[in-house]
Amino acid sequence: MRKAAALAKYCVLTVDVTHSRRYAVEALTRIMSTLAPKMPQPSKPSVFPFVISTIKRILLSLQDYALLFADTIAKALSPPIYFGDLVEQMDLIGVGSLPIILLTGFFIGGVMVLNTAAQFQRFGSASLTGVVVSLGLVRELGPVIAGLLVTGRNGSAIASELGSMVVTEQVDAMRALGTDPVRKLVVPRVLATLIVLPLLTAIADLVGLVGGMIVSRFTLAQTAAQFWNQAIQALEFGDLVQGMIKPIIFALIISTIGCFYGLRTRGGTQGVGRSTISAVVVASISVIMVDFFLGKLLLYYFVS
Repeated sequence: MRKAAALAKYCVLTVDVTHSRRYAVEALTRIMSTLAPKMPQPSKPSVFPFVISTIKRILLSLQDYALLFADTIAKALSPPIYFGDLVEQMDLIGVGSLPIILLTGFFIGGVMVLNTAAQFQRFGSASLTGVVVSLGLVRELGPVIAGLLVTGRNGSAIASELGSMVVTEQVDAMRALGTDPVRKLVVPRVLATLIVLPLLTAIADLVGLVGGMIVSRFTLAQTAAQFWNQAIQALEFGDLVQGMIKPIIFALIISTIGCFYGLRTRGGTQGVGRSTISAVVVASISVIMVDFFLGKLLLYYFVS
């Protein structure tokens, strides 16, 4: 009897130890699973956060640009004005851009006569070539071409110059000395562009008509008097107003965008390059877009 009881007690103890080991192993496994780092689950790619962040960045940039634009206009209408810097910028932007304006305007007028005359001759209306060239240059091509040329030459120069001053901490030094960077750096460039771009546009129109006259003399056998009579009689007061309002708006766009990207330059010399490229691209696109809406508005006002 004693042997049977001892054997039964041994079997019970063995079963308890076995169950205890199994429970211990299960508990240890659960604890280790909670302590082990979880592998990140692969997430599905989504474009929505990227679009939202892009829109936010664009809206913030537009806000900063609007603040700079308003600050520039307010300080341009109040003293003091740095006339020395203004005259220097007028020389750089106006006189410096004159050769490319003359060359480009002359050949654009010649190309317009070539293409227009080739089409009008098919319908026996070659005498209207001077009319079309005059209206096209004064209303549209003169302001746009002058604006894009000034953007490529001076918009990039403004952005790179101001960007270099920001990178080398010259702008911070001006603030530390009590000089307003917007009044000292931005206002002279904006006013200079506002003054010289309409003049450059008028020169581009005139030179384009001269180039068209020379080409029409050899291709259509028209005299200079015939060409100029057609070109001048086709123009009305509204056409001249359209041709002068556009460069004023373009000058504001080009100069303020160049200054905006120049003053927000970050990242050393590479940042200067990025700011220059961004200024030229954004200003060029803005000039073409504004030309569309402004042209529609001016045509509605003066033609309808």
